[in-house]
Amino acid sequence: MRIWDLHCHLSGVAGLTPEERLGSLLRYADRVGIERLCVYMGMKWVQDPTPDDLTRQNDDVLRALAKHSDRAFGFVYLSARHVERSLAELERCVARGPMVGVKLWVAKRCNDPQIDPIIQRAAELKAVIFQHTWFKTNGNYAGESTPDDLVELARRFPRVPIICGHTGGSWEQGIRAIRDQKNLYADLAGSDPTWGITEMAVRELGAGRVIYGSDSGGRSFASQLAKVHGAQVSEADKEKIFCHNLRSLMLPILKAKGIQA
Repeated sequence: MRIWDLHCHLSGVAGLTPEERLGSLLRYADRVGIERLCVYMGMKWVQDPTPDDLTRQNDDVLRALAKHSDRAFGFVYLSARHVERSLAELERCVARGPMVGVKLWVAKRCNDPQIDPIIQRAAELKAVIFQHTWFKTNGNYAGESTPDDLVELARRFPRVPIICGHTGGSWEQGIRAIRDQKNLYADLAGSDPTWGITEMAVRELGAGRVIYGSDSGGRSFASQLAKVHGAQVSEADKEKIFCHNLRSLMLPILKAKGIQA
């Protein structure tokens, strides 16, 4: 069964350089049968990055990709607080560079229309769009989006597929929040490997809208793979979740760039 991991980072992994850290991730991935990794954000994060922070972090990922382009895909890290620099990074890293997706984290909530030029340009480039989301019982970070915020964005771009990062952490609530917005996909990464998350996502969204990710190195590959391997869903559904759904979203930009996968 092919496995592509939607959600990986260069933090929390052994290595002094981006190349070494991605190499470490790939060694761990080989132990558990993961074929490809999607990597975003660099070696040192801040919740509200400056324009120069964005560029530095994307440079880290570009360095890592240059050494491991046969096994990893890069997503450009952007922020709706810095639209002009984000659009420039989209051109540098995706339009003219090797990256194939967009990563949006916490600096500004995604329901703010200020994000719209980024989404529009990413869609034109066929880049896969990933938005971090969370429902936190003790309150979200300043600028941190919830799945409800993402639904507002997705309604403005109903033909653009967008991935709901972590499915809001509190996954029962997150799955229900995105259920009726058909262009939203659930990312299984990051929460504890409790029983039922994959089963509920398949039941409520359909297997075609559920994507495996790990959030490594913040989480282990093994604990996150267990959510799908141990789920009481069909083997055909597991194949969709582990690879087919993500690969289908990525194929337009991979073909445009001449990347075989």
